[in-house]
Amino acid sequence: MSTMLITGATGMLGSHVMLGALEEGWKVRALVRCPSKAAWLAARGVELAVGDIRDAGAVRHAARGCGAVVHTAAAIGSGREPGHFFRGNVLGTEHVLVAAREASARLVHVSSTAVVGSARYRCAEPTTEDMPLPELPAWDAYGRTKQAAECRVLEASRRGDVWATVVRPPMMYGCRDRQFVPRVAPVVERGYAPIIAGGATTLPLVHAASVAAGILTSLRHDRAVGRVYHLTEDRPVTVRMLVEAAVRGLGGTARAVEVPRPVARGGFLALAGALSLVGRVDLARHARGSYLTLTRDNPFSAERARRELGWHPDIDPAQALEDAFGWWSARRRAGGGS
Repeated sequence: MSTMLITGATGMLGSHVMLGALEEGWKVRALVRCPSKAAWLAARGVELAVGDIRDAGAVRHAARGCGAVVHTAAAIGSGREPGHFFRGNVLGTEHVLVAAREASARLVHVSSTAVVGSARYRCAEPTTEDMPLPELPAWDAYGRTKQAAECRVLEASRRGDVWATVVRPPMMYGCRDRQFVPRVAPVVERGYAPIIAGGATTLPLVHAASVAAGILTSLRHDRAVGRVYHLTEDRPVTVRMLVEAAVRGLGGTARAVEVPRPVARGGFLALAGALSLVGRVDLARHARGSYLTLTRDNPFSAERARRELGWHPDIDPAQALEDAFGWWSARRRAGGGS
């Protein structure tokens, strides 16, 4: 088995790709900005290549001799500085494309369901990979730059410049989660967990290990070249299931509080107003999307990945969610670290 370069290997998804690749017998190289923060990767036999995806030379050097490149690194967050997202998501991806082409490596580009925006909730049918990408609002720097990066990858693939495929995960969770669980856990720790309309809504939420499995599987399938795959529904996760697993993982005694839809809608509007007043308009604009996520079933279909790649992850979300919240709690008590 040849060498795989992973960008973003110290992040949650990248680290799960790393673990899966090592298990499959790949030699793994990680592009990292700070070797001291990646010491735990080196301890697992990963070769560290120091550099940043915004540095074209560093990326090309890291990719030399690699048979595969998995690009998980990205600029994330709500964001108020478009240039930050452009450099991290568009320019960085262009550097990865050049590096993969020069190395004759297969490339898996990790995009996001954010490229679809709120249009995903306007469809009567499940949202598939064939849905044309909508024009996103100017304030959505993350979604717009992920769209641009994805388009560049697919265009390069169509031209025959590089063997590439694109995967789109939704929200992810798991050990080393620094985005989803850290936002939910403080709410549950207050002792009251809001449940909207019974909590039966299914969430666009998957385990990072499931997405990693789909990424590694796509590298083995010739038909994956030039394709887009939604890795968006490993197992159904409801809002109530999420809250109950969070309570168990945090070792708390939070009480579920039923919230009618009209009250919840008003609460999110009030939250948006409060955030705007304190200058966080970037966060306020996402309030409506958060409400839709909690009240509309997961709109995405992963049928293509199941049919073409044989993607059938077997993770039990009830236990995996509990473990993710338990990891976050233990890490906080220990003062951080991976």
